[in-house]
Amino acid sequence: MAANDTIADMLTRIRNANLARHQTVGIPSTRMTRSIAKVLKEEGFITDFSETTVEERPQLVVALKYKGKTRQPIIRNLTRVSKPGLRVYSNRKELPRVLGGIGIAIVSTSSGIMTDRDARRQGIGGEVLCYVW
Repeated sequence: MAANDTIADMLTRIRNANLARHQTVGIPSTRMTRSIAKVLKEEGFITDFSETTVEERPQLVVALKYKGKTRQPIIRNLTRVSKPGLRVYSNRKELPRVLGGIGIAIVSTSSGIMTDRDARRQGIGGEVLCYVW
C-alpha cells in the first residue's frame, strides 16, 4: 500500500481503532507520525506510544485512552485539515480555536509540531494539520 498522506492514514487508523474499542493501534512510523503521537500524549488524548519493528518496517504502537465503565473514547473527533491537494496555513493571529479551546489544532511550524495554544504562545504560525477533540 502506497499511502501518500501518512497523517490522514494515522488519523483514520486511530479513529477506526477507537470505534472498535481497541487497546492499541499500529501505525507506520515516520518523523511526522511520531511528532503527532507525542503531541497527542502531551495533551492527554492517548495513554502512550512506543516504537517496534514489524516485518522490518518501523511501527508506532499507540495505546488509546478510554473513560468510564462504558469505555467512551477520549478522542471524540479527528479531522484532517491540510491535505496534500489543499494545504491550509495560518499565521499566528489566525490560528484556529477548536471548540473554544476544548479541542486542539495540531500545527506544523518552523519550530516543530505543536498545538495551536503553544504556537500562539510562541507567536508563530504554520500548516494546520488536524483538529482533535
